[in-house]
Amino acid sequence: MIKFSIVITTYNRLPLLRRAVESALAQTWPCEVVVADNGSDDGTEEYIRSLGSRVIYHRNSANLGHSGAVNTGVSVAKGEWIKPVDDDDYLAPNCIEEMGAAIAQRPQAVICSCQAIQVDGNGVEVTRTQPCGIGKAFYVPQEDIHYGMLLERVPFGTPIQVAFRKDAFLASGGWDLALNVCDDIDSWIKIAKYGDAIFLNQYLAYRTLWTGGNNQKSSLQERLEVNMQMKENIHKLVAQKYRASIPELQDINAFLKLHWSLVGLRQGQVLTAWQIAYPAVFSVGAWKLLFASVYSRRIARKTDWIRQEDLFAASNPMAAEVLSVV
Repeated sequence: MIKFSIVITTYNRLPLLRRAVESALAQTWPCEVVVADNGSDDGTEEYIRSLGSRVIYHRNSANLGHSGAVNTGVSVAKGEWIKPVDDDDYLAPNCIEEMGAAIAQRPQAVICSCQAIQVDGNGVEVTRTQPCGIGKAFYVPQEDIHYGMLLERVPFGTPIQVAFRKDAFLASGGWDLALNVCDDIDSWIKIAKYGDAIFLNQYLAYRTLWTGGNNQKSSLQERLEVNMQMKENIHKLVAQKYRASIPELQDINAFLKLHWSLVGLRQGQVLTAWQIAYPAVFSVGAWKLLFASVYSRRIARKTDWIRQEDLFAASNPMAAEVLSVV
């Protein structure tokens, strides 16, 4: 049986933390539970210690930020695989069991992602992430991952959706303390250098959407700039067999500007949206990439494919399929 550690990071959010811890302890697959605390003074330590040996408590001597808490939590954990959980998110009871079953089918994997139900502050469902690929679970070979990430076709998602192998995480250098946003995406990029990726088309996690969430603490411009840096990093890692078909970085950056301008419009930030969009709005290449991103699951092309295989149909010679990326 694969050994899992659930690593929960927290700072002064005890009411939310209780829900995250309870979901970790309710897993149907035996696993270690670690809480990495950035120095809370709201009763967090007392609560965790009251749970006894069921939860390992690690208190940082100072607030190390989100990335720092993840790094220290992983260093304490003893599992082969790590399931990170932010304190405002939580897991379905069968999350680790389903991930473990899929990983057992593909030992070469170093990262695994599931679908998530996104809820408001009261736990009411708002929306769901969109399934992709084939079957209950599928894998993408390592050499195809970064090409798929570059063109938004390999959707790892947020930390609550992802698990990773500890040795790959450590080899990648852990989470970058200098990043305030996209520290998770940066980590997925680096971890994916070491093996295959697994995707589960099952809703096994709950992500909270609220103004206090980590994803709401940065401006659109800051998130855009970091996203552009992430794409540049991915661009360098695309396998040689795809080099001739990848878009120019200037088109990718223009596409990102269109994307974030649309986010700004949805949030009512009209002026910011226009400032971000201009002059990218006149880029034909950017619009092509945006169209392909939105409609990729409906469009099938005969060229430029990412290979994926159904993990639970390995004996079926017709199980291998492809994911359109252009």
